[in-house]
Amino acid sequence: MPVPIKAGTVLHNRYQIKQIIGQGGMGCIYLAEDQRLEGRLCAVKEVEYDLAFPEAMLNEARDQFQREATVLARLDHPNLPKVSDFFSISDRDYLVMDYVPGKDLRQLMIEARQKQAFLPEEDVLDWASQIADALKYLHTQDPPIVHRDIKPSNLKLTPNGLLKLVDFGLVKMLAPGEVTITILQGQGTALYTPLEQYGGDSGHTDARSDIFAFGGTLYHLLTNEPPLNVRDRFLNPDALPRSRTINSNISVRTERAIHWALQLHPEDRPNDIDAFVKALFLEDAPASKPYRRDRLQPKLVQKPEMVLLYLAGGLMVISFLLTLIRNF
Repeated sequence: MPVPIKAGTVLHNRYQIKQIIGQGGMGCIYLAEDQRLEGRLCAVKEVEYDLAFPEAMLNEARDQFQREATVLARLDHPNLPKVSDFFSISDRDYLVMDYVPGKDLRQLMIEARQKQAFLPEEDVLDWASQIADALKYLHTQDPPIVHRDIKPSNLKLTPNGLLKLVDFGLVKMLAPGEVTITILQGQGTALYTPLEQYGGDSGHTDARSDIFAFGGTLYHLLTNEPPLNVRDRFLNPDALPRSRTINSNISVRTERAIHWALQLHPEDRPNDIDAFVKALFLEDAPASKPYRRDRLQPKLVQKPEMVLLYLAGGLMVISFLLTLIRNF
């Protein structure tokens, strides 16, 4: 675990650390004051690398950070915090973003649960619309950007009702040929992570991976229950409870859209954010498909009685042909 920076420390001759506002395995996120712009607060995300890695790998990782930080600094969207600076100190890299005040959606969900209530679907769908706008913006960049860590605690509601997707920790750019580069190594938060993302950079993640996490986030917000881990669902594909069995106030359309997004196989999910938004607000989503029975077994093996039927029919044809040959 990285050693946190003490309050009062000034980074890059500019950012005075006030307190830790987040912490992970590869560094902390700090609230800092910008000493060049009086009164401006910012979030400083720290990235510390594993020094046990070979030097060439470390150098490549840091080069990737520089390239991706440059791309992030060019992003400009109302539902994303603005990345304003990045720099390196010794063996650590830093990303500076706007500080977003307010509560995250996980906090709001916990408050509702403590009152033995659910968040209103109308509110959750309003937030979903804003999340979708941010993700569509990211996914349509050149190259596309996949966030890979959509979850309630990464979504902050500002006092004026604007939702912000606050953490770029696992963001990755999709380079031509599906070659990917990643700011931080990791697979996201297990509760919202699709199966294909467990392969790290070797996995074929794309926009549909974010859609899965988006659906899992909405499921959690509307039911107060986290979605089942995909590794458990892989062993038992029907184990995920339908959201309306937990919260009967959820509309049928919303439930179907969420469970469409939560399909285990990427090909069974919405192809893009527009399709998911259409299912949430305009048209019903298609019926969910079973995963293992359709994806992991050849169709003939699914129904042994069909195999016997085909074999019997084949033998009859062969017998008929032999009879014709003998008579001829």
